[in-house]
Amino acid sequence: MTRKSIFALAALAAFGAIAPLGCKPAGKDGASGSGDAPKSGSSRIVFIPKNMGNPYFEAMEKGFQQASKELGFEFSTTGPAVAEPTAQISYIKDEIQRGATAIVIAANSVDALNGTLDEAKAKGIKIITVDSDLTGNESHRDLGVLACDFDTMGDFLIEQMGAIMNYEGKFAILSATTDAPNQNKWIKGMQAAIKNPKYAKMQLVDVVYGDDKDQKSLTEAEALLTKHPDLKGIIAPTTVGVYGCAKAVEQAGVYPGGKNAKGAGVSVIGLGVAKQMQRHLKDGIVPKVFLWDPAEQGYIASYAAVRMAEGKFTPADGATINIPDLPLTKMGDKKVGKNNVLIIGEPVEYNKENVDKYAGE
Repeated sequence: MTRKSIFALAALAAFGAIAPLGCKPAGKDGASGSGDAPKSGSSRIVFIPKNMGNPYFEAMEKGFQQASKELGFEFSTTGPAVAEPTAQISYIKDEIQRGATAIVIAANSVDALNGTLDEAKAKGIKIITVDSDLTGNESHRDLGVLACDFDTMGDFLIEQMGAIMNYEGKFAILSATTDAPNQNKWIKGMQAAIKNPKYAKMQLVDVVYGDDKDQKSLTEAEALLTKHPDLKGIIAPTTVGVYGCAKAVEQAGVYPGGKNAKGAGVSVIGLGVAKQMQRHLKDGIVPKVFLWDPAEQGYIASYAAVRMAEGKFTPADGATINIPDLPLTKMGDKKVGKNNVLIIGEPVEYNKENVDKYAGE
């Protein structure tokens, strides 16, 4: 296990060991609070995920909650039920009216939110993107906290798929929504990477979208298996999508070693939450998935937001911010790069051998 993998495991263990979240009951707008009374005059940070009820963003909330305990700011999360391009606009407007100090958002679109985000910035609200950035429109936010280098993720996923397929055969991609900035960036990267002579015998036959909805992701995955009976792999760079693909190949019995598998079967890889993918990994239905620690993104975004509000940190290319160490994970100085992007690190591989540890068991 690499040093980075050990740090990521430690971070997950640390966040899991901290006191229960203590969230207030969800209100009619889907908002929840940290459960702790904020200090007088403290900042109020709001997290707007792509969609509520998504295991990935629920894991990210733990980082916000831990930081809120340490810094004493008020934290809440609110957002739409579905990950649609304009679905977050009304929630941003609500927080402008409520006077949020900072809005941390996983953007559902690179351009549909820009005018509303500008309204928030004009009111002095700090805007930080996490997980999904305003690619090409970065001026409409102050800082982007991203888990990995988006420019290398496409190459990474193609290489992982190629190694499993012995660099030969047909594969497909199942993404989130057609407007998801991070997904589109990675897909473009995969489409570029596949042109490398190393992958000359691999063929990308389809790109479909499950809209980060459980049932649609499953249905789209099932359709891929029907449309392409000689498919050898599916890449799903979305936690909802990769779970849907895993269920599809399991139910069809076409996973590697499955009763209906042709040859090596259909291998599913992508970005998945360890706990959610645990059984599929242990049962050999999925060979491996990858992810970073979502809680770290929430933790770092929180510290950045508070320091920005205090005037102690101004995002700029080359600027650094010191993030206090987690109980079991060193953080230290984090450097801001081009377009005010702060990259946390590299994805960690979850597989049959290590998933129990990452899933907290």
